[in-house]
Amino acid sequence: MSMAFSAAFNTCSRPSLILSCRIGKPNLSQTACFHRTLTVRASTTLDFSKLSVDDKASAPSKTNNWQWKFNDDSINIYYEEYEKERDGPCKNILMIPTISDVSTVEEWRSVASNIVQQVGNVNWRATVVDWPGLGYSDRPKMDYTADVMEKFLVDFINSPDGPLNGSENDLVVFGGGHAATLAIRAAKRGAVKPKAIAAIAPTWAGPLPIVFGRDSSMETRYGLLRGTLRAPALGWMMYNMLVSNEKSIESQYKSHVYSNPDNVTPGIIESRYALTKRKGARYAPAAFLTGLLDAVQSREEFLELFADMGNKKIPVLVVSTKGSPKRSKAEMEALREAKGVSKFIEVPGALLPQEEYPAIVAEELYQFLQENFESKYMVFLIQEFCDQKSCNTADHVTLKVMLLGIVYICASA
Repeated sequence: MSMAFSAAFNTCSRPSLILSCRIGKPNLSQTACFHRTLTVRASTTLDFSKLSVDDKASAPSKTNNWQWKFNDDSINIYYEEYEKERDGPCKNILMIPTISDVSTVEEWRSVASNIVQQVGNVNWRATVVDWPGLGYSDRPKMDYTADVMEKFLVDFINSPDGPLNGSENDLVVFGGGHAATLAIRAAKRGAVKPKAIAAIAPTWAGPLPIVFGRDSSMETRYGLLRGTLRAPALGWMMYNMLVSNEKSIESQYKSHVYSNPDNVTPGIIESRYALTKRKGARYAPAAFLTGLLDAVQSREEFLELFADMGNKKIPVLVVSTKGSPKRSKAEMEALREAKGVSKFIEVPGALLPQEEYPAIVAEELYQFLQENFESKYMVFLIQEFCDQKSCNTADHVTLKVMLLGIVYICASA
């Protein structure tokens, strides 16, 4: 999310910063009611046996780890899978968390659980993955950049030993904040070939660059801050004082990540605070804060990424929010009439609507899937049926036209 930190920055030769950040957990009162709960098959990292009854409705079907090979190192990547065993075709959704210092797969759990339980012509399977350096994935001390994060995303999607192996012809990508922009940049290069993309509260500028810009003097100050946060002793002290404390998390959580402060609970704060205490927790956030994870450098480049999706005929849904911070909202609004954006909607929330209002977001995302896949699948079935029946007679042709007309009316309703 582009405003995961708040900052006061003095433009003198010795900059000072006040930072804080946070992210949230679904507000269960807003979570969709599920007719069937998912069964937890295994847990390699987290203990789901202690979840409440309501939480278990959003628990993954399976959790696992994947080894990302990067610069001769093997980085443990945490991911979760959601599926409902049914007959019929199955398509894959990759859900990518919004990048922040407390980025986590948890933000997508309710939405993933909701969508895979929907009954339609197409069955959906969802995979939610934590970024390297964030969430429950390993957090090695390395140089995190937008290029590194994009490479991870490409490798995770295309790896022959990854959980998405074989899904190259039916993959849909949902991403929040910077994650959406990185996914679209990878698609623009042709490194990944999703069939559709949904960008939820999309952002492109890190917390400091979106406020203070990117001139050479500011970039120097960002580098100083980044180096300080990465330092062995001083870095931990600064991180613990400014970021890794519950008051800072709660303050930022109530101010702009969620739109309704009443949705912030002690449990949310405790969960996100725990993420900031994981080994190596400060390295990726230091890069995000100072703009190293920005996929583009200007609004013009941001709009060009989306425009290229139109050229590639990749449907793109943009989910803006009513309560986003002013600067982030402006970037979302720039996409309202932008080339390459197939559909633009606005939902309640701020920077994490998929966590704060999961039922509403899930409904909009599932409608997007139906519009782009359900009717197409029905057309495919009708064509297959008619081919098998050798539609040469006027009656068969009439039947085909009538069936296709019904599909069109249903898709337009």
